[in-house]
Amino acid sequence: MQNKTWLAQVVEETLEPDLPICDPHHHLWDYPQSRYLLDELIQDTASGHNVVSTVFMECGSMYRAYGLDSLRPIGETEFVNGIAAMSASGQYGSSTLCAAIVGYADLTLGTAVGDVLDKHMAASERFKGIRHAAGWDASVEIRNSHTNPPEHLYLDKSFQEGFLELGKRGLTFDAWLYHPQIGDVTQLARAFPIQTIVLDHFGGPLGIHRYAGRRGEIFGYWKEAVKELAQCPNVVAKLGGLVMPINGFGFHKRPKPPTSIELAEITRPYYMHTIEHFGVNRCMFESNFPVDKSSCSYNVLWNSFKRMTKDFSAEEKSSLYRDTAERVYSIAMDS
Repeated sequence: MQNKTWLAQVVEETLEPDLPICDPHHHLWDYPQSRYLLDELIQDTASGHNVVSTVFMECGSMYRAYGLDSLRPIGETEFVNGIAAMSASGQYGSSTLCAAIVGYADLTLGTAVGDVLDKHMAASERFKGIRHAAGWDASVEIRNSHTNPPEHLYLDKSFQEGFLELGKRGLTFDAWLYHPQIGDVTQLARAFPIQTIVLDHFGGPLGIHRYAGRRGEIFGYWKEAVKELAQCPNVVAKLGGLVMPINGFGFHKRPKPPTSIELAEITRPYYMHTIEHFGVNRCMFESNFPVDKSSCSYNVLWNSFKRMTKDFSAEEKSSLYRDTAERVYSIAMDS
């Protein structure tokens, strides 16, 4: 996934290098075949673009090895808070990395999850919300989310009882799912109209296995589902996470990575449709690194975003690249 030699085949000059960016979606982990910690994050965020702050997104990393299963995810918040403290020392550049932390708690615990949320919040003042992934597909060929969810997790009664605990604490909710489940997010948003919900990765339009070769059909379905979801004012959209292998573009299989021009041309319809219906004040560009690093470098990815918004006003760009993200995740603008 982090083939430096392969990625190094495409090197570009950074577009609009002074434009301030909050990257609201990246991970940190340390696996035998994949390490992405502070050093690797800095290499990417300092590769040309003006990344002033970032948001860590849960990924099952560094859970506690002891205690109740429900409390083990707090280890991830503790771990990331340490990384954030390192960044805040100023010894690792001027960016405020992991300025906000989105962790995991099992919301199907119902009201009992409130204690877990309180312990996350006690572990770090940077803790801002929860992601409970719901990606599910009937095909055994498509891997379900790491939370091992049922088909309609977001409509489950116990889940919704736990979901209610977020609002009591002013916490956000990130929704990660596959495109056939976007309607579930719409129902959830309507049932809890004052809870901020962040739609990750365009709602996960799939393009592999039984979805391969059906891009036009799926895009049509996706367009209508996103348009309806956008009518919920409590939902904001993350613009990114679209060049993962599951999206079916196959960039990671090429002899050479795509350029930012290619990325912009191929993915533009998803971005423009979402911005059209959500508006710039409810949209934020994201990297989804290191997952999307399987297809392109950090610099090329953000260049592709900037190509798509080259005709946008300075105010619109400010919303898309920084303001929306820092507002939603309560990051101080001088961070």
